[in-house]
Amino acid sequence: MTKSAAILVIGDEILSGRTQDTNSGHIARVLGALGIDLREIRVVGDVEAEIVAALNALRGTWDLVFTTGGIGPTHDDITADAVARAFGVDIGYHPEAYRMLEARYQPGEFNDARKRMARIPHGAALIANPVSVAPGFHIANVYVMAGVPMVMRAMLEEIVPQLPRGAPSIAVTIEAAVPEGTVAEGLAAIQKAEKDVAIGSYPFYRDSGQGSPALGVQLVARGRDADAVERTAAAIEAMLRDLGAAPQRIKQVVPGTHA
Repeated sequence: MTKSAAILVIGDEILSGRTQDTNSGHIARVLGALGIDLREIRVVGDVEAEIVAALNALRGTWDLVFTTGGIGPTHDDITADAVARAFGVDIGYHPEAYRMLEARYQPGEFNDARKRMARIPHGAALIANPVSVAPGFHIANVYVMAGVPMVMRAMLEEIVPQLPRGAPSIAVTIEAAVPEGTVAEGLAAIQKAEKDVAIGSYPFYRDSGQGSPALGVQLVARGRDADAVERTAAAIEAMLRDLGAAPQRIKQVVPGTHA
């Protein structure tokens, strides 16, 4: 059975626009390669009640939840406390996390702020951090990771072997220089015939070098049945040719990888 997942992005810096969330896209690609369906992404600020509410909603709805952000040493890093509150458990210094962090710093440098990174909800297992030592953690169906992209990616690689596997989705993208509105009717007919394949339509505008943008559309057929996806893609290409367009297939990431 295909597992579902959600991402909870935590941090005022995301909501303010100061920091761009690149973590969600990376997690989505990794999950897709594992055959896990990402179904929802939420962003909340550094407010404990809001983190608790969002986490409880997501973990009760989807099979897996991945959080990013809010596990550093500063006052606004409150994710660990919020997770503990959501699960109704205590939080304290994790002996292994404390030892690892203490060993990382010179004598006198392991201050109270840095000790905060060793506070882990009771019952949680650590997620190793080969970049900067300070661990994430895993409790029930929730995986709590750092917000710094390099660290988050390293943590995610650590937990990939633990995650369930399913059949990865196969996607074919077809591009044509036609307005999106001209393909709507034909796409609807193809979608009606191929109910097990998801069809997406994504218009684009590009610099034509002639003073006005060149417009077009990318049409994506996605599903787990390779034959059905190919049949759908062929139908889309035939429809585009009937409209006088020259469809082109765009190279895809090979299913089963998360490069």
